[in-house]
Order: sequence, then C-alpha cells, then structure tokens
Amino acid sequence: MKLSTPFHVLFLAAGSGERFGSARPKQYESLCGLPVMRHALNIFLTHPALKSLHVIINPAHTSLYQAAVHDLNIPDPVSGGKDRKESSFNGLKHLCDLGIAAPDDPVLIHDAARPFLSHQDIDHLLEALHTHTSATLGKPIAETLRRANSAHILTDRIDRTHCWALQTPQAFRFGDLLAAHQALEHDRQFTDDCGVMEAAGHDTKVVRRSSSNIKITWPEDLVEAEKLIMSSYIPLVGQGFDVHAFSDTPTRYIRLGGIDVPHSRKLSAHSDGDVVLHALTDALLGAIGDGDIGLHFPPSDPQWKDKDSAVFLEKALELLQQKGGRLNNVDITMICESPKLTPVRDAMRHRLSTLLRLPESRVNLKATTTEKLGFTGREEGIACQAIVSVSLTPC
Repeated sequence: MKLSTPFHVLFLAAGSGERFGSARPKQYESLCGLPVMRHALNIFLTHPALKSLHVIINPAHTSLYQAAVHDLNIPDPVSGGKDRKESSFNGLKHLCDLGIAAPDDPVLIHDAARPFLSHQDIDHLLEALHTHTSATLGKPIAETLRRANSAHILTDRIDRTHCWALQTPQAFRFGDLLAAHQALEHDRQFTDDCGVMEAAGHDTKVVRRSSSNIKITWPEDLVEAEKLIMSSYIPLVGQGFDVHAFSDTPTRYIRLGGIDVPHSRKLSAHSDGDVVLHALTDALLGAIGDGDIGLHFPPSDPQWKDKDSAVFLEKALELLQQKGGRLNNVDITMICESPKLTPVRDAMRHRLSTLLRLPESRVNLKATTTEKLGFTGREEGIACQAIVSVSLTPC
C-alpha cells in the first residue's frame, strides 16, 4: 500500500451515552484499565500520517476528559453542540479557524465509543478518497432484517441484500465536508456526516472494515469489548529483587510493603528503604522492558531523599497503563531473620492490594529465612524478591 496522505481527525466525544444507562458517559468508562476513548486515540496517535487530532467534548465533562487524556500531547478540546451533526460542524469550524487544513486535506470523523480501530482501516479509507469525496467504514448485514411495531411484534421483512451497517471513521475532503455542513447548517435530520455529504450531492464509498470495530452502546457491549481485548493481550512476567542493610541507628519502625513495621534498627537507604515496593517497582518495569528503578529514580538525585516508595510504584503502574497493559497478580518473597512477617502480613497485604489496585486474592506475600546463613542470616539486612504477571496489548 502507498504511503498514506497526511490527515486530520475530528474525534467526537460529546455524547452523554443515555442508552448505556450509566452516570458516567460511556466514552469515559474503563475498558481493560483505560477509558474507552483512549483505545481509539492511541491508534490514531500512532499512525505515521496523522497531521492533527481534535477531540470534541461536552464542556460539562471537562474533568472526566482531562483525567482520560492527561498524559497525551494533544490540543485543547473543542466544545460540542446539541447533537452529533453540530459537534462535527464545530470541529470543522475549529479547523478553519486554526488555518491548518487545506481544502483537499483528508478529514476523518470518528466516534469515541468505537475503541477498536486499525491502521489498516484508516489507510483503506484514505485510499478511497483518491476516487471519492466521501467514504465510510461499514459491515455487510448478515442477519435477517425485520421491522417491528410499537408492541415489538414483527411486521414486514427487509431485503438484506446490499445492506450495510455504517461505522466510523468516515473520511472526507475538508473543503467538501465544510461546504456541505454550511449549506445544511439548520437541517437536523442527519445522524452521520456521510448523510450530510449525500444531501449536498456527493456519493459515498463504503469500505468493508477489517477490524472488530464494534460500538459501545449497551453495558453488555463493554463486556464483549473486554473479551476482545483480552483475547489479544500478550502475557508477560517481570522479576524484581532489592536489598537494604540495617544501620546502627536505632528506630521504632521501618517501612516495608507500604506500612510501618516495628523494628529496632533503621534501614540504610536514600529513599524510605522499602525493599518490598522497590522489588515490585523493578518487577513491573522489567515486565514492560523499561529499565529499572535506578534509571527512573537515581539515588544521586536529592529529590528522592527519604521519598515514600509508593511514588516509585505508582510511576511503574502508570507506565504499564500507558502501554495499554494491566497487572494480573504479584508474588512477593521477603528474605530476613527479622522482623517477623506473621503479625503484619494481613495489614501489609491489604496495603499492597490498595497500592496495586488488585484484589487481595491476587497479592501473595511470603517470608523466609536463610537458616542463619549469609548477610540476612546474620541480620545485617533484608532482601525481597517480587514476580509480577501483566498482560500487554500487541500495539
């Protein structure tokens, strides 16, 4: 396939998702650890021909939007309208105001509730614009089609031959789509931009989708979407190990597993010396191939002096999420003569469950000694080993 022409994206995320039946609009619901809309945004943002991307939102959802895209380098959102058509038009006018879209530039319109998209589908749509002014992804109808009356009683049949269910993205030339919206600004009958283009005299090419481009409309769609994503996840493991020596400084507590554990000697460390959280952080970074704790938080940097190690763990979890991954379970082994784990095991497991956002059943915590052998046997220090299982999306 030829190199794709640079294109703009108007990403429609202003809907309230009333049919979904949740207080939170469906585009902001969690799908395998990420907001629904983030999955499609990630696909667009990694396409080599993307020229610009603009998200159209309901201003009332600004806090939800900011939480969903806080780590993405995208422009400020555009305010949506009373319906889908007006939101699209607002996005087109925004592109016009910015002056970044030439009349012949391709513009793709996509619904935030469609998290499954592929670069291949984007490329096929852009190819269709070489010969047509309007193009849409679609799926041929395979099911038998019938109408029903208001009592849900089936009536007449519909010939499914040549019938397609239209999807997004839909692709257009910027100038053509802007002119069509301007000409039909006050006509509210349209449910997609292809309809606007057709009313303005343009034909639309339907492109058969290659991906599972389902739309999240009902709660059960979210369940099916999670199954689809999980079926494509790559299982990975990471291993972490950390050691800290005891100093001669007396103390009442040391920090282990995110809690204060009674002990008589401090741990020598630049941060709080939490070997459990350090080992977990290294295990997570190892699973995603992103170095180690020293790379991200060098002990030579004074800002990490006496730092709560929960900060390090949270950063590793954030990096995992950015890669579209999810944590499945952890298995931790503390190696020391003292302190004893049994009195604090339940509290530590509960704290780790909270930090890792995992059920306690997926946080295993063990302790062992070295039978008085080696530095741990001589009570000179404490060690910890952590193994994590994660699932990562192929992209």
